[in-house]
Amino acid sequence: MSGLYGISDLHVGFPDNRSFVEGLRPASEGDWLIVAGDVAERFSDIEWTLRTLAGRFATVIWVPGNHELWTTKDDPVRLRGEARYQQLVDMARGLGVLTPEDPYPVWDGDGGPVTIAPLFVLYDYTFRPDGASNKEEALKIAHDAGVVCTDEIYLHPDPYPTRDAWCDARIAYTERRLTELPAGSRTVLINHWPLIREPTRVLWYPEFAQWCGSERTADWHVRFGAVSVVYGHLHIPRTIWSDGVPHVEVSVGYPREWRRRGETPRGPRRILPAPEES
Repeated sequence: MSGLYGISDLHVGFPDNRSFVEGLRPASEGDWLIVAGDVAERFSDIEWTLRTLAGRFATVIWVPGNHELWTTKDDPVRLRGEARYQQLVDMARGLGVLTPEDPYPVWDGDGGPVTIAPLFVLYDYTFRPDGASNKEEALKIAHDAGVVCTDEIYLHPDPYPTRDAWCDARIAYTERRLTELPAGSRTVLINHWPLIREPTRVLWYPEFAQWCGSERTADWHVRFGAVSVVYGHLHIPRTIWSDGVPHVEVSVGYPREWRRRGETPRGPRRILPAPEES
């Protein structure tokens, strides 16, 4: 029986994680794989990973995480912001990998038909720490606590003036596309960052939550008929239920993290047909 599976935060710049990807195989020749961001920082590593997975799974669907969008000194691809994202989209399309810019595919296997909607929605600093009423106050609280996301250095929003301005544009674009789906559509919503704030409540450093999503997507799983929401980013693989909808984090994470959970990383998680244990 073919299934729809999800995985994220592969971070193949780490040799052990790259070896893990080299060993990934579908359970069935008809399996689809969601790759929910943070494949790597270097363009060549992202391309290698998507090429490898596209050669094994019937369909691969990718959304960017913050790490793909970084422009680092050791990456020969020097594009920034929207231009870098578009280059990633073009590369993925060349490999036959679906992106947030493509028509949404429909899963017709067990549990379907379901529209699979890969999203690229950033964050806008609205997951604020206690005591903050705006972005500036939230950032100050984080800086005073010694918590600063590396995005502030490497994730450039060009041509937008700020990352939250880019997020504004992505939310408007994505909301418009989702609203155009036929009435009654059932969906799987995929985004690197969680669409609701609840998954961030267990972060060791709660100040980091402001780099993890937007309050404006909190009802999307209800508005747009989600049977599941797939995300990553937090490196806390688990399922949280909201309004009867499972929000499934499918991250692998860094070697030091997955080793605490076992000898090898957990493989892709099945999204459809919905596993009984979820």
